[in-house]
Amino acid sequence: MARDSRNNEPRKKGGLGRGIEALFEDTPTQVVQSVDGTEEVEELNLEDIRPNPYQPRKNFDDKSLKELSDSIKENGVFQPIIVRKSLDGYEIIAGERRFRASKLAKKATIPAIVRDFDEAQMMEVAVLENLQREDLSPLEEAQAYEMLQKNLGLTQEEVSKRMGKSRPYIANYLRLLTLPKKAKKLLQHGELSMGQARTLLGLKDKDKIDDLAKKVVKEGIPVRKLEALVSAMNEKANKTSKNDKIRKSAFIRASESRLSTKFGSPVSISESKKGKGHLSIDFSSTDDLNRILTMLGIDLDD
Repeated sequence: MARDSRNNEPRKKGGLGRGIEALFEDTPTQVVQSVDGTEEVEELNLEDIRPNPYQPRKNFDDKSLKELSDSIKENGVFQPIIVRKSLDGYEIIAGERRFRASKLAKKATIPAIVRDFDEAQMMEVAVLENLQREDLSPLEEAQAYEMLQKNLGLTQEEVSKRMGKSRPYIANYLRLLTLPKKAKKLLQHGELSMGQARTLLGLKDKDKIDDLAKKVVKEGIPVRKLEALVSAMNEKANKTSKNDKIRKSAFIRASESRLSTKFGSPVSISESKKGKGHLSIDFSSTDDLNRILTMLGIDLDD
């Protein structure tokens, strides 16, 4: 990813949060022109500043933070962070990497712009800044969308509009939060990919997800092979029913696997001797059903 040569920070990309994109543009160290007039850049004591409580990113890369710290030691901070006043000092709106790197560089102060933001704006900006920089893990991204939903009382559709993403995109990330604890940990640490995690969610016996996730990491099982494995495990679980005693063709099994991955939910296909069949898609909630209907192009509000 391209980086800002001055502070080794990733350059911004367009397409998200157009209404607040000015927050992330490079800013001179003397004054910033805003809609309301002129804002001065102040030198604030680092000890008076606290991280954004709604920061979705939990892990900061130590190597890149050290590189940024070395740059700040030699050249200073060229792009001010943005903060808001709080009851006890200031809270960061944008620029936590620069804040952390400055502390690592043993700096006493940091250039900052003070703006008046409410709680809702703090949350939204924290998510948008990290999405624009593309350095959130899939699980952190999912947790960020959940935070917006719960704390701001937003629907999936409203979150998708604010974030510039499709509703199925948001729904698929939120489903990652239904993974069991051990699988979540593997996803958070980058040992499981987004594709592998979504495929695991297609397993009907949820109690087996953690063990299968461990197997995936240990053996380096790719998504396509995992799809076949999940399909086989689901088929075995279905053999208690009469119809499932009829051996499924390779085509049917492959179809189940691909559909399960596409919809992010277990899909079962049964066929009778007369050539007729039955297709079922599992869903875990009304939101999950709406997600599947949206993927099928069905809008019940029409």
